[in-house]
Amino acid sequence: MAELWLAQKSIILYNRKVLLIQRSNYASGENDWEIPGGGLRFGEDLLEGLHREIREETGLSVYGEKLLYAMTALVSPQRQIVGLTYLSYADSDEVTLSHEHKDYVWASRKQLVELLNKPMLDDFEKHSILDILDID
Repeated sequence: MAELWLAQKSIILYNRKVLLIQRSNYASGENDWEIPGGGLRFGEDLLEGLHREIREETGLSVYGEKLLYAMTALVSPQRQIVGLTYLSYADSDEVTLSHEHKDYVWASRKQLVELLNKPMLDDFEKHSILDILDID
């Protein structure tokens, strides 16, 4: 049976840095760096789901959410992901990671390019994300 999954992520800014979190062995992609977010639950409001995922993964509350872009990828013959990527701001840089992640960094532009995987960087390039972010 085919499956469609909606994932929401947010580029979270604090003091002109972007929060990256590193996956633990909890799920596939161990050691990959990513921006916070996750799946939307059935019946959940988009921003409520985004806030829930960010709180669960980082302990942060965010504000000023702006939808930056949407993407889709067929990850297997029976599974398609639709991704929404937002821009948000944090009031604090104090991160409390869940068991899904093992490390974090408030990344500069250089670190962002070095740490993120190619598909995410390709999405960022396609949507000119690095050009619109006010980061060091």
